[in-house]
Amino acid sequence: MADRPKRQIRGNTERVGHVPAPQLPRSTLLVAPPWHDYELIDSGNGSKLERFGPYTLVRPETQAIWEPALSEKEWNTADGVFQKGKSDEGAGSWQLRRSFPERWQMEHEGLQFWARLTPFRHTGVFPEHSAHWEWIRQQLLRYEQANVLVLFGYTGLYTLLAAQVGAKVCHVDASKPAIRWAQENQEVARLQDKPVRWIIEDVSKFLDRERRRGSRYEMIIMDPPVFGRGPKGEIWRLTEGLPALLARCAALLSDRPAGMLVNAYATSISPITLFNLQHAVTRQWHGEVEVGELVLVDTALARPLPAALYARWTAGA
Repeated sequence: MADRPKRQIRGNTERVGHVPAPQLPRSTLLVAPPWHDYELIDSGNGSKLERFGPYTLVRPETQAIWEPALSEKEWNTADGVFQKGKSDEGAGSWQLRRSFPERWQMEHEGLQFWARLTPFRHTGVFPEHSAHWEWIRQQLLRYEQANVLVLFGYTGLYTLLAAQVGAKVCHVDASKPAIRWAQENQEVARLQDKPVRWIIEDVSKFLDRERRRGSRYEMIIMDPPVFGRGPKGEIWRLTEGLPALLARCAALLSDRPAGMLVNAYATSISPITLFNLQHAVTRQWHGEVEVGELVLVDTALARPLPAALYARWTAGA
């Protein structure tokens, strides 16, 4: 029988078909736990019907292409409906059926924060993130005082959760209004005495400076946008910037790291892509990379709604 054809790989002769066992991730759907102050009521026809505290809202949801469970009449009782602008990610407007305050207070698992209506459909609250809260707590409780870095931190709920557990936190976002909102959340949560640094800067530039300083963190959490601009007009695109971002973050992990978490929204990349990127930069510490989707479940049919992709690396013991 003739020998199999050979191929050249990295200067070594290798028979075709002799390949290493695949590095396959543990893939999990993480379901956000029930909230008293938040409810996904229903979804469908490209929208979702939600309750934030005492207010019900209808917001666009491109993945909800199924039929709603509730009637049109029930949807029409919502207090506010977001109308998209000229582009999906551009500014839009709210049609309100009742008076809304400039902001209103919400709470989850003992953490208080502010919600408000924004021109970009968001309320400053991402309930699906709570699927990570217990993991964050458990990792940080291993330390007397862990150093935590939160990138693209927006309104600061991850930051305040880590501070509440006893961590020393550095929160970075390029938006002054977002930082101001996060600081207001720190006040209403009564965590002003906790060690939190608020940094308004382009994330990549900040990471490069931290590396030169020799800064180290036990945990790094990030919520990078698909597209964004820094305070000086710096352009960020997820598919172009994520590999370098994760490499920069791994260079800042301490000798005894706890973990790294990345969420990704409105993107066409696969969870496998997130796994390959995160595994490449964390494998020297061993541990496990878990990937999958963050999921919200409605109360009308107990139907799952995909909210985001995630990759979560937990360091080995």
